[in-house]
Amino acid sequence: MRTTDGRLPGPEIWIRGPVPAPEPPPGPYAAVTGPRRFSWLGTHGGAGVSTLAAVYGGHDCGRDWPGPGDPPSVLLVARTHAGGLDAVLRTLEIFRLGQAPAGLDLDAVVLVADAPGRLPRPLARRARLIESVIDVYRVPWVQDWRLGDLSAAPPRETEPLARLTDPAARRTR
Repeated sequence: MRTTDGRLPGPEIWIRGPVPAPEPPPGPYAAVTGPRRFSWLGTHGGAGVSTLAAVYGGHDCGRDWPGPGDPPSVLLVARTHAGGLDAVLRTLEIFRLGQAPAGLDLDAVVLVADAPGRLPRPLARRARLIESVIDVYRVPWVQDWRLGDLSAAPPRETEPLARLTDPAARRTR
């Protein structure tokens, strides 16, 4: 069976032409127009979100998703103990499956030492697994922070994290 102009019928796209993709619905988050700010999101209780937000700046979400007025760029925070590493893996899976609130941008994971010294081998393996799928920033044990003194400069080992979160050093993405 031929069409009125003598052509064989085909898929509708060939008859009416390509159809533009629908616009995605806008998320509840405003576009970032200035220096990029971050929301610190703890993957478990006691991750260190409040301390990191106080030291490096940004919004302290605690364990709640950022709200509509909060920065949509998320830094996940977890301690380096077994429960903390498992919690960050579960939260990464939520982002991977698209189950996180629309409009959030997962930037990196921040692993905060749960004790002084090196990680035991099984925990180091889990941390490397996380590093294989996303950027990870490590924060060593800081005794002064444990005692409530947040006035000192951040540890030298955290310079990459300080550059990431420093409004003066950031570029709009």
